[in-house]
Formats: sequence, structure tokens, C-alpha cells
Amino acid sequence: MRTYDDSFSGQRIYPGKGKLYVRGDSKVFRFQNGKAESLFLQRKNPRRISWTVLFRRQHRKGITEETAKKRTRRTVKSQRAIVGASLDVIKEKRSMRPEARSAARAQAIKESKEKKAEAAAAKKSEKAKKAATASKGQTQRIVGKQSARGAQQKVQANTR
Repeated sequence: MRTYDDSFSGQRIYPGKGKLYVRGDSKVFRFQNGKAESLFLQRKNPRRISWTVLFRRQHRKGITEETAKKRTRRTVKSQRAIVGASLDVIKEKRSMRPEARSAARAQAIKESKEKKAEAAAAKKSEKAKKAATASKGQTQRIVGKQSARGAQQKVQANTR
């Protein structure tokens, strides 16, 4: 048995019932009764008429029997260890007083600065050693950037 839906109300139309309305642009509309057809021709909005399917769907009427209310899932918060720090260490740092935490941070910054300064001093002394050996033994030819990259040498003019 072929059934159709009412173009206005959305209700089911069974064979032998309803009206067929064909608009000027050849669009077909099916109506269950004259009431739905009349309201359609008056250009009424079916979402504002309380007995239509569209209104009932929009205002969530009559769906409580069909579907039970969905359960909302609670998110469970859990602490996980980060690479390089175990969970105990993280908890310990969190429970520290702000003053103690800032003091530990200052200490860590100081240590890293010292380490950096040592590395810079070592690098400087190494550079000085290289410069001293170079100046003692042989004099190095100063090479420009372009010639170091393999650019052609400038040809000097031999005419005056």
C-alpha cells in the first residue's frame, strides 16, 4: 500500500484519501484534507500551527514515550605522569609552597646561567688558542665570501 505525506501537516495520506494540488510551476502538493490545503494556500507557516508534525517535532512533543532520556557520561579526571617526571614528583611540586617553588626556580635559573657562562668561556679560550697557533706558524690568506663559495677570480686589467 503506497502512502504519501501531507505537504503541509506532514501526516500520512492513505490511498483514496486527500487532495492533489499542482502549482503553476508543475510542483505537486498533496493534502490530507481541505483544512491543510486552505492553510497552505493562505501561506501559513506549519511550524506555527500546533497540530502539524513540524510544530510537534520543533517543540519536542510526544517523543518521551518513544525514546528514553539519554544518559550523560561524566568525564573522569585522572593524573598521568609526563615524560621525564613521575606522578609522585608532579604531586610533590604541586603541593609545594609558592615561596619554595620560586626559590627552586631561581636556583635552577642560576645553575643554567652558570653552565652557559662556562661553555662560553671554554669556547672563547679554544678560539684564542686557535688564533695563537695560526699567527705563530703560518699566515693565512684572507678569503672573501664569494671566493670561498667558488666564484671566479677577478681578472686584473694589464693595460693602462
